[in-house]
Amino acid sequence: MLESAESYLRESVAPLASEIDREPEALRSALRGMGDRCLLALKVPTIWGGAAVSEETYRRFQQLVPRYSAALAFLQTQHQSAAEMLANSENESIKQQYLPYMSTGQVLVGVGFSQLRRQGDPPVKAIPVKGGYQLQGEVPWVTGFGFFKDFIVGAALPDGRAVYGMVPLVETVQEARGTIVVSQPIELGAIASTNTVTATLTNWFLPEEYVVFVKPAGAIHQNDKKNVLYHGFSALGCARAGLDILESAATTKQQPFIKQALDSLNQELHRCQTAMIQALPPNSQPWEEQLQLRAWAINLAQRCANAAVIVSSGAANYRYHAAQRVYREALVFTVSGQTTAVMEATLARLVDS
Repeated sequence: MLESAESYLRESVAPLASEIDREPEALRSALRGMGDRCLLALKVPTIWGGAAVSEETYRRFQQLVPRYSAALAFLQTQHQSAAEMLANSENESIKQQYLPYMSTGQVLVGVGFSQLRRQGDPPVKAIPVKGGYQLQGEVPWVTGFGFFKDFIVGAALPDGRAVYGMVPLVETVQEARGTIVVSQPIELGAIASTNTVTATLTNWFLPEEYVVFVKPAGAIHQNDKKNVLYHGFSALGCARAGLDILESAATTKQQPFIKQALDSLNQELHRCQTAMIQALPPNSQPWEEQLQLRAWAINLAQRCANAAVIVSSGAANYRYHAAQRVYREALVFTVSGQTTAVMEATLARLVDS
């Protein structure tokens, strides 16, 4: 599977990486290519049409995609996350409605629950009502408008628990006058083609049949702790993208110091990747060690992207230069899935390096 995916990414995605970063239609075509190869539900059981790959294979895949396109990596990750959530649901009817069509991209689903991490008054609230829940509030960040038909929203219940349910990612008015209003795509410095929007729900009725699950209070924070390592694999892919530019410059410019820098960063990347693979289940390392590995991967992405800028000289300042794009993509993978602990570890690594 990994060989097939890399062949597609190298031959069909890499040459169009700049267009994919800024043009939604180019991104749509790249995502469709992944669906054609049944790469969009990798952790879903085969009974539901997924690939049921191992944790290590999935993380290697998540390292592979951002080497060629961060926009494609980010967008497909939203869908893969939604597919995994649905696979873990006890709601058989919603699983039957969505899962068999997700591997090929016939049905595409996003997620919108990062607001549950915020302290204070919940941005999206849910009140139990007859037959379901009434949702109210603003989802500040939903990626995939125009790509995803629906998304899984997270809303806080009065007792501190959180309900996750499927809602449309399009402006909608229910018969009972509940509404979803979607903003214009947010202007992002990188991966703008992913069409990230804000969704406002007003008196939206979420029926029981569209509830994915209800999680106990604090579950998202426990999940963040459990999964602290995983976003680091995308950062490693970004680091590799920077080193690809460095390798090209070493060949064309024939400067020994470029080759020395390439060799040194390559060796460090290999060490970090090996340590992260070894930290995956079932051989999980303590949370503190996984956190440090995540910070190391982020630091490597930043340094390798910076190295790509340095060897590209003034051309790196061109808007559509590969080094410019990778430098901005390093920003994305620095803050993706960021928690306070990750922020602290990332800053500590930066100061100590």
